[in-house]
Amino acid sequence: MSITRVWPLEFLIFFHLLFAPWLLPPLFAAAAGGGQWQLLQRSIGVSAMHMQLLHNDVVVIFDRTDFGKSNLSLPDGKCRNDPHDTALKIDCTAHSVEYDVASNSFRPLMVQTDVWCSSGSVMPDGRLIQTGGFNDGERRIRIFNPCNGCDWQEVENGLLARRWYATNHILPNGLQIVIGGRKQFNYEFYPKTGAPNLYNLPFLAQTNDANIENNLYPFVHLNIDGNLFIFANNRAILFDYAHGKVVKTYPAMPGGDPRNYPSTGSSVLLPLKNLQAPVKEAEVLVCGGAPRGSYIQATKGNFVGALTTCGRIKITDPAPQWVMETMPKPRVMGDMTLLPNGDVLIINGAAAGTAGWENGRAPVFNPVLYRPDNPTGNRFELQNPSSMPRMYHSTAILLRDGRVLVGGSNPHITYAFTGVLFATELSLEAFSPPYLDAEYDNLRPTIVSPASQTRLGYGTKLLVRFSVDGAVSASRVTVTMVAPSFTTHSFSMNQRLLGIGGGGGVTAVGRSTYEVEAVTPGTRALAPAGYYLLFVVHQDVPSQGIWIQMQ
Repeated sequence: MSITRVWPLEFLIFFHLLFAPWLLPPLFAAAAGGGQWQLLQRSIGVSAMHMQLLHNDVVVIFDRTDFGKSNLSLPDGKCRNDPHDTALKIDCTAHSVEYDVASNSFRPLMVQTDVWCSSGSVMPDGRLIQTGGFNDGERRIRIFNPCNGCDWQEVENGLLARRWYATNHILPNGLQIVIGGRKQFNYEFYPKTGAPNLYNLPFLAQTNDANIENNLYPFVHLNIDGNLFIFANNRAILFDYAHGKVVKTYPAMPGGDPRNYPSTGSSVLLPLKNLQAPVKEAEVLVCGGAPRGSYIQATKGNFVGALTTCGRIKITDPAPQWVMETMPKPRVMGDMTLLPNGDVLIINGAAAGTAGWENGRAPVFNPVLYRPDNPTGNRFELQNPSSMPRMYHSTAILLRDGRVLVGGSNPHITYAFTGVLFATELSLEAFSPPYLDAEYDNLRPTIVSPASQTRLGYGTKLLVRFSVDGAVSASRVTVTMVAPSFTTHSFSMNQRLLGIGGGGGVTAVGRSTYEVEAVTPGTRALAPAGYYLLFVVHQDVPSQGIWIQMQ
């Protein structure tokens, strides 16, 4: 006869607090703030490993092709015929979808070759350029044009090197740079510019941990001087990609722990402000990751608690130094999304383990708001939790209405829905930050003009007309513009927010209607040409965005 011991709840709580605090369920989390969750689609048939919002308010989503059938059929009897595919040579299911935000509907798209762990960026004309992947997709370029009924087009051997776990960024000259990838310590451009077309980047070799890497999907941000801030592992450089020169080497992040795949943290370029000032500043924030050695431990079944720290650095300083901060919860594989009011949403991920198949444990259900302008020690605020684990291969992106679209999570080599710790997730959710609560409706601006899809030049004065139902605090009206990101593997490529107006100078022009002056960025180094979302923010409450095209 066996005896089952039932431990008192108080003992279990004490045990977890003492030995494994990251394993505590949301019930025991610190008091949460606000925010609301909404289930948009129970299943779109595809797990959202990669996402990009386009200027027609559709989101292109794709997963990978090398695991077998998805849960969504291709239309009209279409089938993908790929003799090189490692799972199915003939596959009549979709591995990409177009999600229409306004109608909350989706349609299947067809990718011909494997897009697993790839990268991308939107070109100035609005086309999504996706690069690389796995197997026969590793040197492909895929083009998605945002038009009615359009589908993916593929260019064979469009890349000179295999790009798997690479990072892309749009540049001031309108080209797209593709950096790194597994065993690729180099970079190239799209479209091609002439010989040699493939350029060495020794920094990627220097930050590569043998047999682990910890420098894949490097964090890349365009600095205000046109050079690239590149962070890999726990180190960073400022890089002149045009001449192949390191302009500045930054101090290593304190603690020495890795922040890139598979010890996956995340990073954002904090909002760029005071763009008319003679001296401009830029700051980068890097949050989460896994302690050194965690990946090897996870492959052995030992799941080490994730990092609790963020590092913040002013990359334009002559002698920059990291300032370390502590998040309310440990987090690995989290996403960081810039919100229209300049706050940063940290969402998704796990409290233990690393990225990689079956390597994560203890989902972190609570998002966190980071308020960059608050005093140190008062910047983080826990938000209400989701009920769905969003682990490895989950994503989050900003939508035009201010919500954050959340999808994905598949820590398995195939789709697995039963008999696993964390089922493959095919759903889409929306997280509404507290600024969307009904109690702020009387503060919420509505943009009257300019019209959406307006084309704007650089250094141009712009009168933005808006309405507000309640009383307006003129000193707390700002105008921001956000570059939508290509998001995968906890990094939002090309994400960028610029403050271009407000802080006073608001004029009443009618009943509950006002104008505020903005000035568009003066250079393409501040804002590369292309589509942005423009918002009016009043007392931290944003309007719905409108699309503008910088050209």
